[in-house]
Amino acid sequence: MDVGRLIADLTPVKCEDNAAIVKQKSRDFFWYSPVLKRQLDDVTADLIASPVSEAEVIHVLKTCFAHDVPVTPRGTGTGNYGQAMPLSGGVLLDLSRFNKVKQISTGRFVAEPGAVIAEIDKQARQSGQEVRMHPSTYATASIGGFIAGGSGGVGSINFGGLRDLGNVIRLRVVTMEAEPRILELGGEDLQKVSHAYGTNGIITEVEMPLGPAYDWVDVLVGFEPAGSDAFDGWMEAVRFGNDLGLQDGILTKNIAPVQAPIPEQYFLRHRKFIMSGQSVCVCMVAPFAMDAFATFVARGPGSILYRSDTASDEEKKGLPPAFELAWNHTTLRGLRVDPSITYLQVLYPFPDQITRVEAMSKRFPGEVMGHLEYVRFDGHVTCFGLPIVKFTTEERLEEIMRIHEEEGCPIFNPHRYTLEEGGMKQTDAVQLDFKREADPKGLLNPGKMVAWDNPDFDFSKQTYLFPGLER
Repeated sequence: MDVGRLIADLTPVKCEDNAAIVKQKSRDFFWYSPVLKRQLDDVTADLIASPVSEAEVIHVLKTCFAHDVPVTPRGTGTGNYGQAMPLSGGVLLDLSRFNKVKQISTGRFVAEPGAVIAEIDKQARQSGQEVRMHPSTYATASIGGFIAGGSGGVGSINFGGLRDLGNVIRLRVVTMEAEPRILELGGEDLQKVSHAYGTNGIITEVEMPLGPAYDWVDVLVGFEPAGSDAFDGWMEAVRFGNDLGLQDGILTKNIAPVQAPIPEQYFLRHRKFIMSGQSVCVCMVAPFAMDAFATFVARGPGSILYRSDTASDEEKKGLPPAFELAWNHTTLRGLRVDPSITYLQVLYPFPDQITRVEAMSKRFPGEVMGHLEYVRFDGHVTCFGLPIVKFTTEERLEEIMRIHEEEGCPIFNPHRYTLEEGGMKQTDAVQLDFKREADPKGLLNPGKMVAWDNPDFDFSKQTYLFPGLER
């Protein structure tokens, strides 16, 4: 690859070939997984191209197609299982400068792919609206990266996953061909590129719904251990979260039970509110629902440890928002304290989610520590887990995942970087045909779609398609 010539041909697009900067930009949060850290730690692109418009994206794709150079897209790089890692080198397409919020109107917004979700939300709130769903990396994640690399998050208790009908209205996508085409995708066609890691088209515009804005109240509900058995407190938190999700009149945006000792060990700034051995449920509640919420808590074994609407300025000083205790921020806070831990992604299927959580929690005491996120899935409230795992060996990690699967708790493997092996998205014949159409040379984010690389890929062996899991 002649980097100098490619840079010249990419003019006027801003390019960067400083090796240290290129390697830094080539990394996402893959290091959450010790397996991916071993596999991907040395992966780097050869060059960064940073377009600021759709026309510049087209120019990059057309030029790289002519040079037979791979292109791996990324937004702000907040994915955590290698979605944006350039396995074949080439050009890293940095879309973070292509970031305008183009329109806020009643019930919807239109934005460029690099727009940070917090900025979209800030502008939407000027009209009394807010983004309906976002990852815990709200402050830094780009909207294009969320759609291409994520699956749900804060707000999924009400709206399910990103791939559920209605959560994305329209996408504008550019193909990688000799003459790139601009495609407007809606309805069923959205599934071709949603959570596809940019393997079959580059998103250049996003249209998504908005909902009414609330000044959400952050709440920690604590569950004291019964005698010396902290497990009882954990299961109380699990049942509380499930029951809260079923309360039709109490509007919440997130419900996350977290098992002791995670809160006291990893929630460092909130630790002053948490007793030793105490499991908690991290909640976001609409202000108008707080009286009802407090009444609901008083009916059970839990107690409110902290609520942001009544806390003093001194108590609130330096505290992160509640959603930064949940989703994969729980894992991130744990890794900051103990870099040897890792995590899983587990579905506990409805209607047996409580008994399955209890069974799995008892199976791995002290080794797999519970963390659940309640979501709406196929019209039902259920939960999936992002439990913290005390990592010892890759073989033991695989064994833990195998046991979950055998016990009817599907694993969406965060220790794999391909679409299919992670289990969160099936590649079917339609999606594979779309890649052949939109990326005939296979230059977009190569190595991430097993079905493309393996002509004998057996579609029938894919068993899971779960749209409600965050990145």
